[in-house]
Amino acid sequence: MATRSFFHLHLVSDSTGETLIMAGRAVAAQYPAVSALEHIYPLVRSERDLDRTIAEIEANPGVVLYTLVEPELAERLERSCREMGAPVLSVLQPIFDLFKSYLGTEVMVKPGAQHVLNADYFRRIDALNYTMMHDDGLMPTDYEEADVLLLGVSRTSKTPTSIYLAHRGVKTANIPLVPGVPLPPEVEHLKNPLIVGLFASPERIVQIRENRVLTLSPHHEVDTYTDRMAVAEEIAQSRRLFSQRGWPMIDVTRRSIEETAAAIQGLLRAHRRARIVET
Repeated sequence: MATRSFFHLHLVSDSTGETLIMAGRAVAAQYPAVSALEHIYPLVRSERDLDRTIAEIEANPGVVLYTLVEPELAERLERSCREMGAPVLSVLQPIFDLFKSYLGTEVMVKPGAQHVLNADYFRRIDALNYTMMHDDGLMPTDYEEADVLLLGVSRTSKTPTSIYLAHRGVKTANIPLVPGVPLPPEVEHLKNPLIVGLFASPERIVQIRENRVLTLSPHHEVDTYTDRMAVAEEIAQSRRLFSQRGWPMIDVTRRSIEETAAAIQGLLRAHRRARIVET
């Protein structure tokens, strides 16, 4: 068996580093035979911060990606990397150049400008609070305030998808579909939320449920919760429900949380446009 190789990936940011982390991981994922050992340096805003960062890069040579908007810090990092032979790239500079050529104005240097406490920030906090309070079927009387309502049998990633959407300002509630338990009557009369059904293959659901059961109770015996035939019937019933109500459904069997959330956001945009037309 071939030995898996690795490389050091240094992510240097004057803010939280989220942009770099996402960009670095998106590219690193395209190289399955190689693992990136991440070194993350957030809030690098002074010469002292940069000194520590450069020392770490020297100790563990590798690829350096950065988002430093202060020209002096960026130039020093670039110069130091060239001297030690480390490949270095400003992730934001090509975007700055494109914006400048189109807008015809110079960039205003402001580290962390995307994280100011504006209306969008508080909207995301409000969405997260709402989502946490309406997880797993809680507080059904408030569902009309939701942007999205997710339905699905147990282990269809409803909660993590809800939280991911909330971090993007989407108020999301979710309801588990349990055999023999009817939906809250409030759901039948909702007008504002986009209602989406999530489902997965029986094999995938059984696998996740078995892992969870074994974690909680190693000596657990097979019951309907993990029985493939019973699970297949649960999923079939849920899909019939979604179809009967005309609710869009998403197969999450091979989707990541991010991919599921992106599909839901696309549906939400269409849902909002349709509501505007109706009014």
